[in-house]
Amino acid sequence: MVHKIMVITVKKISFKQIDIFINFQHKLYKNNPYWVPPLKSELKKTLSDKNPYWKHSKKQFFAAYNQNNEIVGIIAGIIDYNYIDFQNERIGFFGYFETVDDVSVAKELFKSVRIWLSENKINKMMGPMNPSTNDEVGFLYEGFDSSPKLLMPYTHKYYLNLAEKCGLKKIKELYAYNIPVALDDRMPRLTKALKIVQKRNPNITIKAFNKKNFKKELEDIIDVYNSAWEKNWGFVPWTREEFEAIANDLVDLADPNIIMLAYDGDKAIGMLIAVPDYNYVFKKMNGSLFPAGIFKFLYYKNKIKDLRLMIMGVRKEYRKKGIEAYMALEALINSVKGGYQNCELSWILDDNIMTQRTAEMMSGKIYKKYAVYGD
Repeated sequence: MVHKIMVITVKKISFKQIDIFINFQHKLYKNNPYWVPPLKSELKKTLSDKNPYWKHSKKQFFAAYNQNNEIVGIIAGIIDYNYIDFQNERIGFFGYFETVDDVSVAKELFKSVRIWLSENKINKMMGPMNPSTNDEVGFLYEGFDSSPKLLMPYTHKYYLNLAEKCGLKKIKELYAYNIPVALDDRMPRLTKALKIVQKRNPNITIKAFNKKNFKKELEDIIDVYNSAWEKNWGFVPWTREEFEAIANDLVDLADPNIIMLAYDGDKAIGMLIAVPDYNYVFKKMNGSLFPAGIFKFLYYKNKIKDLRLMIMGVRKEYRKKGIEAYMALEALINSVKGGYQNCELSWILDDNIMTQRTAEMMSGKIYKKYAVYGD
């Protein structure tokens, strides 16, 4: 539906008015069967200064109003100084973009962020980042007929057209693979590969995450993460405080049997982190934990059948040794034991051929694509 809006006014919004963001988002997706309402309390925590991300970043929220003083769009301008320093690219982000299907609204929203970035001496923009490249990234580009997995975005299809009409260009595609969870005809091939890996690398072992050793194994994960990813597109290392905050949020949701750590002797060299798809639960809670949401959470959390494989990586000097496949096999076996049926591997860069091949080896197929737009 096209909204004929003649006059658009964009206003800066403070965090005290953040409910404007949240309520508009719920209104815009009210009749969409695939959108998953984020937990309002978690979204507020992400956007508040309590989130350690904002210690090295800054933000400004904007809301667009029509001539009847009705809200018709929202957006945030974001500057991540750690990203700028690590990638050596002076660029800002737009995030949390939501709007009615009207190009005049979109133009005013993007214009407001550009002006704010320019005031901070930044003249390039890309997004959406909600709020960073380590969080929800991109507009949904393909795969509108199913709900997103945990910490993946779902956006209206018309955003793609609006972005292009506003002069933004698609600068990157991100892929999500659907991988069946079953002990099927992949097993002989994977087992054969595993035996080769074990023969060539007898000191390499794979083990599941142990919550009792949370602090020690978290140190191993941080060490591998910040050394294995290097300067891939969009990558910026988490600070220790960020990583610990995320880990503390996810540890109670995690299934430790599908988090794998690879070691060469005592040295951590790789990791695979998959989590149950709690979006299945959050969708039924409609964004609220109380009063009834907590009971829905407790009831539905044991009925989750899907996973999201969020992170898989190996130190550079240990690549092309089959260690990714070794971890994937162990995770697959444990996933079957846990009663899971499907796993999404996301997101994968469009030029990350090695990980794409690993996904294909596991019978994975691309079923969603996301696009990042910018200058």
